[in-house]
Amino acid sequence: KYTAHNKGKLYFFWGGNRDSYTKSDIHFKGATYDFTLYDVAAIDRPKGWHVDYINPTKMTIPQTNFRIGYFFHPKWEISFGVDHMKYVMVRNQLATIDGYIDLQNSFTQFNGIYDNEQLMISENFLQFEHTDGLNYINIEISRVDNLGEFFKWDSKKVQLNILESIGTGVLYPKTNSTLLSKERYDDFHLSGFGVSLKGGINLTLFDRFFVQAEIKTGYINMPDIRTTKSNADTASQEFFFFQRNISFGYIFQLIK
Repeated sequence: KYTAHNKGKLYFFWGGNRDSYTKSDIHFKGATYDFTLYDVAAIDRPKGWHVDYINPTKMTIPQTNFRIGYFFHPKWEISFGVDHMKYVMVRNQLATIDGYIDLQNSFTQFNGIYDNEQLMISENFLQFEHTDGLNYINIEISRVDNLGEFFKWDSKKVQLNILESIGTGVLYPKTNSTLLSKERYDDFHLSGFGVSLKGGINLTLFDRFFVQAEIKTGYINMPDIRTTKSNADTASQEFFFFQRNISFGYIFQLIK
């Protein structure tokens, strides 16, 4: 009964996420160096339950999800959103390095030719984060089914839905990087693309307010990451992510 009236509805939600990442190979390239670090581990940077999620001046500090969507069919909707994740390379980890470093008239401690050697990634060598953040700007197509239809239970006060989504978008990270003691770089840059799959459960109350829990996984490929203020210095990496989300939203009939 109520799912049949989803067509023409508009919704938006805001929430938080926790993230996990697979290890990745990161290729760094510049005028005087070209090397790859293999199987680099990274973690997220959770804020926990905090007022910053609703503080307009600090809403980008925690890991957040924003989405706005429209039902073009009783069971199908299209949405646009930003997954604001945070990616922090684990410091002081041991990694394999291959390539060369030949810095001139500057920091020379790591100069040399590397042939699949082990290297401790210290702060002097590299600090590498997408912490404001790993911004996945994406479009999703979702199918939404009201479980009340299967259990012959209809209620306008309480509605339980399941959803499955497929999405794609671009990565617009703000990368915080200090490479080989060069000046720190921290700016937004369009760096690559991503694809994702999502499943979730939605509890809607009084046909207006809802809470939504999701799990989301995807692939990220960033071939053009800025690492210093010089355009010649770039990095590239690809990895998979796994996201756990909780969001709160509002839905209403836009077009009858």
